[in-house]
Amino acid sequence: MTSDKGTLVIIGGPTASGKTKAAVQLAQRLGTEVISADSRQFYESMQIGTARPTESELNGVKHHFLGHLEIAETWSAGSFARAAEPVLQELIATNGVAIIVGGSGLYIDALIKGLDPLPLGDHKIREQLQERYRTDGSEPLLNELKERDPATWERIDKANPHRVIRALEVCIASGRPFSEQRTTPQDRTDIRIVRIAMHMPREQLYERIDQRVDAMIASGLLGEARALIPYKAHNALRTVGYRELFDHFAGNTTLDEAIALIKQHTRNYAKRQMTWLHRDTSWRFVSPSDPSELIQLVDGLIR
Repeated sequence: MTSDKGTLVIIGGPTASGKTKAAVQLAQRLGTEVISADSRQFYESMQIGTARPTESELNGVKHHFLGHLEIAETWSAGSFARAAEPVLQELIATNGVAIIVGGSGLYIDALIKGLDPLPLGDHKIREQLQERYRTDGSEPLLNELKERDPATWERIDKANPHRVIRALEVCIASGRPFSEQRTTPQDRTDIRIVRIAMHMPREQLYERIDQRVDAMIASGLLGEARALIPYKAHNALRTVGYRELFDHFAGNTTLDEAIALIKQHTRNYAKRQMTWLHRDTSWRFVSPSDPSELIQLVDGLIR
């Protein structure tokens, strides 16, 4: 059923589009396991706010790299790739096929393309940018990045201040756009790569996002976020769903305002994810409402 050198099926799609359910159904069909590449779901104490799947949602399918880190630990894309590689090799050797679901495109790329050597930066510039972020937030930094390097601004994860600061740091230190200093690594050739993305009408996706946020609040997100206040400076928590509640706890917004902002920021993030996916012609799109479409597509691709 699989190619001689083994196949890695990547399940992508915007947040709340049904990636976990699709990965579980496919893993059951193919008799394999799932590698999670959602960098926020790595952290054990960030379950509700990251929509980390429950045991019932996993439905008996083994997932690697879910909730395996403490909040104070730092894991880079390189850390993930080094840890995931032997798992990938074992799954390919045992089952002929593996599934990766995400999540974080940078982490998936680190595993299937290798790490792009980053240009040198400047720690003093980085510290200045970090101070600006703490004082003024991300918007002024994004505006400067747009002016210095429109190409990077267009595709960067604008909800991730670490990446924004890194790109700006390189622009300022080198005097050249960050985008001009990066190569374009190609997919590895030792395994076959199949990319499948969940797709649904935008309004339907936005409704699912709003429902998911309401469910998170009902499940105890406020308590989870409050317990994480001592760690709010950590990069993992500078993210949608937590930073809005930290602002609320600080008295800057009402709870209703914070919840509305979580929904809006999540919708904005999903829109950027959809734009990024549709730029890459290697993705094949399926509807999460029709599991048979996914199964038939993958069966046809990896025979």
